[in-house]
Amino acid sequence: MAPLSPWLLSLTALSLVTATEFATKSGLRPWVDPDTPEDRQAYVSSRGDTWELVMSDEFNEPKRSFRPGDDHMWTSLDKPDGVNAALEYYSHNMTSTQCDGDTCYFYIKAMEDETVLRVWNDYQDVPGYKTVYFYYRAAMVQSWNKFCFQGGMMEVRAQLPGAVSPESGNPDVKSGKTTRATTKLYYPTWPGIWMMGNLGRAIFSASTNRMWPFSYDECNDAVFKSSNQRISACDKNPGSGLNPNQGRGAPEIDILEGGGHEVSSSIQVGPGMPGDFRPFYPTDDAAGGCIYEYNCKTKGANGPDVPTKYYMSKRGHKSWYQGMRYSANNFCQPNAKYKQDYETVAASVKAGITENSCDVTTCAGSKDANADISPIDGTSDYWGINSNGTCFPLMNAYTGAILCSPGNTDELCGTPEVAANDKMKPFAYQMDAISSNWPVHVGAYMEYHSYQLEWVTGSDGYVRWMLEGHPLFEIPASAVENPPQDSGKTNPKKIMIEEPMYIIFNVALSSTWGAKPPNPEEPCRGDGSDADVNKLCDAFPMYLKIDYIRLYQDTSPGSKMTTTCDPPTHPTRQWIKDHIDEYQDAQNLAVDVRGKGFCRTSDDCTVGNATLSRISTGSCVKNRCECNGGSWTGPRCTTTLGSVQATDTDDAFKSMFEGSYGPPWSGALIVAGLCLVFSILSVYMAQKREAAQDAEFKKHQNMQPKSAMSIGSASDVGIKGPKDNYSTNFV
Repeated sequence: MAPLSPWLLSLTALSLVTATEFATKSGLRPWVDPDTPEDRQAYVSSRGDTWELVMSDEFNEPKRSFRPGDDHMWTSLDKPDGVNAALEYYSHNMTSTQCDGDTCYFYIKAMEDETVLRVWNDYQDVPGYKTVYFYYRAAMVQSWNKFCFQGGMMEVRAQLPGAVSPESGNPDVKSGKTTRATTKLYYPTWPGIWMMGNLGRAIFSASTNRMWPFSYDECNDAVFKSSNQRISACDKNPGSGLNPNQGRGAPEIDILEGGGHEVSSSIQVGPGMPGDFRPFYPTDDAAGGCIYEYNCKTKGANGPDVPTKYYMSKRGHKSWYQGMRYSANNFCQPNAKYKQDYETVAASVKAGITENSCDVTTCAGSKDANADISPIDGTSDYWGINSNGTCFPLMNAYTGAILCSPGNTDELCGTPEVAANDKMKPFAYQMDAISSNWPVHVGAYMEYHSYQLEWVTGSDGYVRWMLEGHPLFEIPASAVENPPQDSGKTNPKKIMIEEPMYIIFNVALSSTWGAKPPNPEEPCRGDGSDADVNKLCDAFPMYLKIDYIRLYQDTSPGSKMTTTCDPPTHPTRQWIKDHIDEYQDAQNLAVDVRGKGFCRTSDDCTVGNATLSRISTGSCVKNRCECNGGSWTGPRCTTTLGSVQATDTDDAFKSMFEGSYGPPWSGALIVAGLCLVFSILSVYMAQKREAAQDAEFKKHQNMQPKSAMSIGSASDVGIKGPKDNYSTNFV
């Protein structure tokens, strides 16, 4: 192909350098809600760095729809929840936005509503359809494949669902908002505010099999069988736009999950630690549930490395994750029996734990014998020490699960109860939940609180959970990347989570979790004979309410933080396109969404670079962006559908016409540029001509294409897109 002339290169140089996203004319970032207050545009991290607002949704417009195609950021589902013995069906009409006085918010409604479905089950004796009863209806809303991010501080101001009205009879309410929530009956739902890697779509199991929750980038079959990981570091040619020899997956970060008297904050990663690095199983106890009360009789079953010498004598190495950091929820009332002092605990830990379980004098308040007990952020407070006797996070006794394909005979899976499924590639692996459960106060169900999460990728990174700016729990990267080892180094070394993660809001109900509705195998009231249960059931519907969500990131040069679902370091777009049937069904299609970001003027919805100053790519209509033509997309119509990732001039030209999942935008831009150049030349010549020639020129100008100076899409110049266009789902 002949090289482009220098003047044409000058027209396209900006697009080739900056790839596919341009700044808006107003300067508003693509994912930022213009209603976010001016004094909330920046944040100082726990390490003292200033991060800028890069995404927000203030939920100030009532009656929003999140059905596929209706919103720039969020998509609701119409689908039964098929995990964790769920009791609810997710529906579009269980979520929207509304305003109560001056407070506008997003909500998910959970209500009684029986649904009977015939669903396919691969894990029954003979795979086939099964009748399933769902006694509740709620919602799940995702930003999957629309908005993802790598690193930053996410803040969600939320009120959790619970029965806290005077009519509910909840005894916790009478003691005030700072009272610990203890009466589980009145908190029957399982709300979630969480993230998952974009390569797996929550509750679409075909997309998550062998994908969730991997954060692993090694090729060593002696340590972990690579066939269990769908995208393995052993694969030199994974295809679908993926990077060679890069292990990928869909790990999980839960800002908060659960209800009742505790909230869980966790990361979920794989592969999990082998059995020799996990707590001992309570073989001498009649009920395995003793691990959740820390009162097992089996030696070593109440926590890793407790007792210290016993574990060391049996294994010769440490167990589980080291150096986890826990701090108090000081919004709870203090209780003297939980109060600790640093000197006593530090001396006990140094000497070694001798009892079979932790108490306030022997271990960190988290009951984690390996917890970090150093100063918090250079202050006089210590990680792991409940110096005020308030609500304190506990190391979660749930440490993960074994995931097996149907009929798998691997030793991890035990004796199979069903036949193998020839249509499913076999897998058998352990995943790990690195988690703390922190006791919650009643106020979390009665008013809004700000739940925050800092996430920094890399070996020096961490994940920190906070409540109103106060730390609750932190996982340093070293805990994930440098686990204890035996002489054979058989414990897989995972990496700190670095996948592009999308956001999920949901409210679930289950028959197996600690927080569950009464009579979980039947409608809420059962036979109607229990007065307390009847009052609780009368409290439905219950609501998860979110006032706003905001994300801050390091935007300085060299920062690895991103706000895309398809970063070059961790591409996802082509993989999803090539496996689209695993990510959608007839009721939940991956719909192309263009524009729809909230705006105040049309300057919020069009590109603002001087080179493109006469190109209108979108406009503000009823406070939401509408994109011009067919090639401009993104929430503010400032992103192109073409894929421009060229390394030289010739490749740059080719890339403008190839590799696009929508109409090639650069052809339109070139036409616009040519028209602009010819117009400028014409104007110049017109100034030199006689009056008669000037009149003739004006007549000629009136005959030019109507949009010659404002071409907004390839369709404006006759370029048509493919019949099935999922393009913006993969940008």
